[in-house]
Amino acid sequence: MERPGYHTHQPSVAIAAASCAASPRLTPTQIRVLRGVHSGLLNKQIAFDLGIAEATVKVHMTALMRKLNVRNRTQAAIVAQTLAI
Repeated sequence: MERPGYHTHQPSVAIAAASCAASPRLTPTQIRVLRGVHSGLLNKQIAFDLGIAEATVKVHMTALMRKLNVRNRTQAAIVAQTLAI
């Protein structure tokens, strides 16, 4: 059963992966944050691994999700998998 406003598949993820391969430029730190997300780490764990504040990880997540044109961490992880990051 599908609830109104919810979708069972995310075609935007495939579109985002295709479009981001050519255009967005992620910083080295954003790439490391995205790798952490892809590995299933929490922001706190990513922050510890990178030696930065958790708030800084959140800033990087916001920026990279905007660049990848995704709405959530799961979509970002899927794009990371597609791009082999």
